[in-house]
Amino acid sequence: MSQSISLPWSTVKATLPEVQLPPEKLSNCDLILQCQVGGCPDRGAFTELIRRYQSHIDKLLYHLAPDWQDRSDLAQEVWIRVYRNIRRLQEPEKFRSWLSRIATNLFYDELRKRKRVRPMISLDAPRISEDGEIDWDVAADLPGPDEDLTTREFYDQLRTAISDLPEVFRTTIVLREIEGLAYEEIAEMTGVSLGTVKSRIARARQRLQTQLQPYLYD
Repeated sequence: MSQSISLPWSTVKATLPEVQLPPEKLSNCDLILQCQVGGCPDRGAFTELIRRYQSHIDKLLYHLAPDWQDRSDLAQEVWIRVYRNIRRLQEPEKFRSWLSRIATNLFYDELRKRKRVRPMISLDAPRISEDGEIDWDVAADLPGPDEDLTTREFYDQLRTAISDLPEVFRTTIVLREIEGLAYEEIAEMTGVSLGTVKSRIARARQRLQTQLQPYLYD
């Protein structure tokens, strides 16, 4: 008569082969954790992070520097910095915010290297647009029939209005309204006081409202 042998689950688990999921099946946090193991980030996991977040970096740099022709070089440098420093990230769930901070800091570094002050741009000045569409995540209630704010014309004007803002205003409004960063985070990132951040955002909103007035009301 045979007898069954009872083994603890830990022993059974240890004998089972470990199933390694492909990078595209891993969560964002798991990808980051995998990149933090070993001497250098796992190539497959890091490539998947780039695939998932490249459009985010492209959009952020586009709004920060719409007239720069070398944004692709800046985007590449962002990922170089991420590769070198990802093991320092202690909270993987905050990767997107950390990534935005790296991109913004790189933008400021490059701005200082160029040693020039952007002239004040008239809100009536035309903008040189690029080919392709930029998606916007604008949360709003459905407008009434007389307030159709979701037309192509409105969003084209909105993109133009933000791109034509003076540098300091555009940066703060992008970080606040598009990236969703807190005022305190923006102050730390841009190196100015909290009061200055709030003032710049208020003035940027006022300028945008003035330029978009014909599209907001009859």
